[in-house]
Order: sequence, then structure tokens, then C-alpha cells
Amino acid sequence: MSRYILIGMYHLHVRKRGKKNLEPIPARTFWMRFLDSVVFTAGVIGPLMTLPQILLIYSTHDASGISMLTWFGWALLDVPWIIYGIAHREAPIALTYALWFTMNITVAIGAVLYR
Repeated sequence: MSRYILIGMYHLHVRKRGKKNLEPIPARTFWMRFLDSVVFTAGVIGPLMTLPQILLIYSTHDASGISMLTWFGWALLDVPWIIYGIAHREAPIALTYALWFTMNITVAIGAVLYR
């Protein structure tokens, strides 16, 4: 993402939070800033943890033991979260669940292709 987009998103987020009685961004306390960092990091690392499963399915062309229904279900359950993140202009939520959707649908498609 370009620096200008991030600055713009930050500005909108600050304006939105300023009208509510919420913790400012960045948070005032060390522990809240630390928690923010941990959650943002987990939102990216979590979906990336699915990469070994994806690589295994597509490199071996074998999806035995993979439930396509489960993975399609998880992908379907990501959609409301993506919509929620967009509707509430919460980029971290939208991005995290867009990443999860991408990973889940990739595994599900692999399960269909290599069953």
C-alpha cells in the first residue's frame, strides 16, 4: 500500500474515533499500543499459516483428508466479516478476512481439483 493511502486511512480513522469516546490511535498506553501491534500482526500471520497446506495440496496434487465443505464453509463465513470491515471502514478487519477468504477458497478449490 502506498504511504499516502495509509496516511489517508489513518486520518479517516482518527476523525471517526474522535467523534466517539474511544481510545485514540495510536493508543496512549504502552500496553494498548503493544496489543494493537500484536493484533495487526496476527491478522496477517494467521492467514499466512495456511500457506503450507496450500503448497502441499498444489505441489503433490493430493487433497486426500481435506474437507472441501469445511474450507468452503470457512470462506463463506469470511464474507460477512469483509463486508462488516468495509461498511465500518475498519481496514484491519477487512484486510484480515480478505486474506483468510483468499486462503480458505484456495484450499477449497484445491480440494475439489485434486480429490
